[in-house]
Amino acid sequence: MALATAPPTPVKRFSANPFIAFYQSSIGKKIVVALSGLFLIFFIVGHLLGNLEIYLGQDHLNAYANLLQQLGPILWAERIILLLAVVVHIVATIQLAMENRAAKPKKYAKSAHQASTLASRTMIYTGLLVICFVVYHLLQFTLMWTNPEYRNLHDALGRHDVYHMVILGFRQPLIAVFYAAAIFFLATHLSHGFESVTQTLGINNRKIGRFISNGGRWLSWLIFAGYVSIPVTILLGLIK
Repeated sequence: MALATAPPTPVKRFSANPFIAFYQSSIGKKIVVALSGLFLIFFIVGHLLGNLEIYLGQDHLNAYANLLQQLGPILWAERIILLLAVVVHIVATIQLAMENRAAKPKKYAKSAHQASTLASRTMIYTGLLVICFVVYHLLQFTLMWTNPEYRNLHDALGRHDVYHMVILGFRQPLIAVFYAAAIFFLATHLSHGFESVTQTLGINNRKIGRFISNGGRWLSWLIFAGYVSIPVTILLGLIK
């Protein structure tokens, strides 16, 4: 009588290409998520500093926007790199979440859930919500598809009047609230992201790890305050 044998355990094969093999590993994906996340943070901070020029007046903001437009191919190259970083960050994060879920025993699901934070459990969802906002934000202010009338705004020097475009956009309370909510989700996402970076990079020193986590948390909410201050001051009539 033949004995029943268990099916062989599937063996995970790695590519001969060292870059692909690196990405196929769990630590490789984590490093890709961390590095792409850091790149996006640098962009977010730089974009915020540019946006805050609205407090310096119409001429400063329009001059800054005009300078960016004059970069031409360089600006589009930066946008493409930024888009690739976003795609890689999202794909690697989703793959990691799927791998973690498949590897986690069901009987420990409850205790793991209790040990994790709300920010960590909603990382994928807050990230996707931010992406939805970014798409609309680009359609509104960059491509001007939702508001084609913005294309006709020009200042006394013939430059595109970004200053008045932003004011007109955020004078609408629903748009301002949507913007503030998206930035809140972004800050939540970043806050947990900094903590994850210390784990991914293997920083075992408690002081350094705590410094990065706390510093990242403060930076996340400073970013939130900086971005949200613009629609708030516009709605209050402080920027005209």
